[in-house]
Amino acid sequence: MKQQHQPCRSCAEKLELLRALDFAIQETVLYLDAYPECRQALDYYHTLLCKREEVAASYEDTCGPLTFYGNRSTDSWDWTHGPWPWEAEAN
Repeated sequence: MKQQHQPCRSCAEKLELLRALDFAIQETVLYLDAYPECRQALDYYHTLLCKREEVAASYEDTCGPLTFYGNRSTDSWDWTHGPWPWEAEAN
């Protein structure tokens, strides 16, 4: 039986920020594929990665795992405690 987390605006906001960061990272990767020597783009890529890691960690601390990789508990399988990030209750 799934334990329901209470959806909160901050979870939805964090998830939206993660989506935006993922988009920006993907676009930066495409740029770097064409211009691999661009130091400014490479620095921007690493800045985005660090920010994404911070937001993902904050999301998982507050809202639960983003993926099954985020299940850090050695005592329980938290991934099955919902809602999952793609479920309507999480947004």
